[in-house]
Amino acid sequence: ESMNTVLTQEVIRFNNMLRVVNSTLKNLIKAVKGIVAMSGELDAIGTALFNNAVPGSWASKAYPSLKPLAPWLIDLEMRLEFVNKWINDGHPNCYWISGFFFPPAFLTGALQNYARKNQYAIDRVSFQHVFRDDITKDSAEKPDDGVIIYGMFMEACRWDYETHLLADPNPKELFSDAPLVWLKPIYERQPADPTTIYEAPLYKTLVRAGTLSTTGHSTNFVLMLEVPTDKPQAFWIKRASALFCALKY
Repeated sequence: ESMNTVLTQEVIRFNNMLRVVNSTLKNLIKAVKGIVAMSGELDAIGTALFNNAVPGSWASKAYPSLKPLAPWLIDLEMRLEFVNKWINDGHPNCYWISGFFFPPAFLTGALQNYARKNQYAIDRVSFQHVFRDDITKDSAEKPDDGVIIYGMFMEACRWDYETHLLADPNPKELFSDAPLVWLKPIYERQPADPTTIYEAPLYKTLVRAGTLSTTGHSTNFVLMLEVPTDKPQAFWIKRASALFCALKY
């Protein structure tokens, strides 16, 4: 089960980050009490906490995020709850894509499961994106193949639950919730008709930019989602329509 490896890697990443947060907070408390000297790093951490900002030493060990400190801590708690529930209750029926420290490993794990199950070469397996607006994260059932993801946000577009297509956003609506998406692995999948879909980028944050990490993956870009639409791709490209895992608040 490739997802067990994915979960183990997620736990290691979160533990490394929490170890830094825990040790720096303990040292900061000692410095405030005068037990140890107040270093430049501890002073910077204290200033960031006072200003409701995430300290740089924490952010360097964490996942990309634009949130100020208070929402960042709430988001961290939700991520840890997601991972703990996965550990205690087993693999969920659907996955909170926004809760992953490193989403590319999760996506590769889903492809590996399908490839091993059917003895296919993994480089010939790719995802078909099925938008499931008929279910919620609570009513979703685990698919035989692939994974169902939720927790994404749409900007400069919205999902129309009546036409089951991408639509213009409502007035004064900057972001909207995206429906659940079934990432269905297909062997030697034929390309989708470009006139019926919009290839929408999915980013971790609203920055829409990132750098290549040592693994060759972007630090911000996750994947291109093929969203059903009755409008040409240029229509959505001009609007800079995209999906995101997390917002600024």
